[in-house]
Amino acid sequence: MNERRAIIIDTPPTSNGDLHVGHLAGPFMAADVYARYLRANGRPVVFSSGTDDSQTYVLSSARRKGLTPEELSGRSWHEIRGTLAGMGVSLDGFAPYDDRYRASVLSFLTALHRAGRFREKTVMLPYSERRGEYLVEGLVCGYCPICLVESRGGLCETCGHPNNFDELIRPRSTIDPDDVVTHREARILVLPMEEYRDRLTAYYREREPRLRPHTTQLVREVLARPLPDFPITYPIGWGIPAPFPETPGQRINAWAEGMPAVMYTTAYAAERLGERHAADDELWRAEHDPEIVYFIGFDNVYFWGFTHIALLMAHEGRYALPDTFISNEFYELENAKFSTSLGHVLYTKDLLKEVPRDLVRFYLAISAPEHQLANFGREALARVCGDRLVRPWNRLAGLLGKAVADAGAEGADLPVSDEGRRRAEAVLARFRACYELSGYSLTRAANLIVGQLDRLVGEARLVHEGHRDAADDPARLGDLFLDVRVLVACASPILIDLARAAGEAGGFTCRLDAEEFRPARVTPFALPLLATPGDTAAARRATLDPQ
Repeated sequence: MNERRAIIIDTPPTSNGDLHVGHLAGPFMAADVYARYLRANGRPVVFSSGTDDSQTYVLSSARRKGLTPEELSGRSWHEIRGTLAGMGVSLDGFAPYDDRYRASVLSFLTALHRAGRFREKTVMLPYSERRGEYLVEGLVCGYCPICLVESRGGLCETCGHPNNFDELIRPRSTIDPDDVVTHREARILVLPMEEYRDRLTAYYREREPRLRPHTTQLVREVLARPLPDFPITYPIGWGIPAPFPETPGQRINAWAEGMPAVMYTTAYAAERLGERHAADDELWRAEHDPEIVYFIGFDNVYFWGFTHIALLMAHEGRYALPDTFISNEFYELENAKFSTSLGHVLYTKDLLKEVPRDLVRFYLAISAPEHQLANFGREALARVCGDRLVRPWNRLAGLLGKAVADAGAEGADLPVSDEGRRRAEAVLARFRACYELSGYSLTRAANLIVGQLDRLVGEARLVHEGHRDAADDPARLGDLFLDVRVLVACASPILIDLARAAGEAGGFTCRLDAEEFRPARVTPFALPLLATPGDTAAARRATLDPQ
């Protein structure tokens, strides 16, 4: 058994509102399934997240809503935590943005400041003449200098490249489009990224085989150009006050908080698991050799994959570096981009009132935006879940019940054949290929559930219809129930409620230890039924019983 601890990071969501379905379809579902898979294999896991309250998107959203940023971020923290629990995202801890968080951030960054890792730099920043303030990140938009598509400040969501300082073409305010935006000089602290080029190049040379193609393309493009200096401070009024004497009155760039933030969430989650450590960065230290895995949207690859890695490297070996990160593309709603401002949004909590949680999880898995733009549609959810999961599963449950009754096998222990055990190991191996990082794919795992379910319905039909005499050869029925147990266990990271109910009915756990699938005998059990996509009562029960 692999005893290496896994630290799983879902990049902290911005606390400018609740999570919509697009948020869940990307990093959160992928991270949760991986965490559940590792736990089912007996791996020690710390899976954590929190909120990213310092982002200027909180400030811009609060202004549009007539709230203070503190009011919006505080309300959003509770909403986000509730939505994640409702979806069954198995976080070991969802950390608060508090004084301890701020202290962790400052400890990480002041150590680098003392070591001389930052540089003073005079830059030109967009400036609002009407409000008399600098506009950075979520406060400004324009056209990306790389792909010429509209972008916010700091990073282009479309091509993934940074656009620091005065690089945006035709900048304008995101809060007041009629505002006159000019540029003004400011002296800030930066991390000189070019100093880390050789180490970043070596880092990606080793890890490139594990990256998804779009991320690999971005990595190659970024390394083919000069690496721009990364701003550590900004002359703005929102965020953690920067304690550095060179930049009085400035704030820490929210993106510079990322690494110490997730160290803090890891420590917070570990405490919920009963661990206590002297420092919030303890579990990330190199001597512990953790397996660190990020789950991120493509639009976050540059920050988490370049600037954050460079900040870790700047600590000169103190910390372990991430083993890899699993990226995803955007997820649309009815073939249009999610847009809260335009009212084109579906909040996860509202969907869970209408559709049982397992069906939402299954559809988000089978339609996951792993390699390209994907789409959520209500009609598609009902059709796909009904045709590929609910009806076949309930058909299997009915056929198995009849086969057990026909064979007079209620409550009996049924033998399992060598062929049945070999088949179980083959199925486990195929699911492992979907869940292991070398080929991680929710879509393939969900489609494998469909394929195995179709096979089992066919097998159960043959037994029930008498083509195989289960009474004369009970191992045939025993093999079939072993197949069902294997499918339930392998699907358990996705179909969490079905797995729990089936395990309770059959008296088995959903561990993915191969020894679990080599029994000499099995006891038949009644399979729980799946509710339909429109079963609002079942949906409410699932949401009120988060796992």
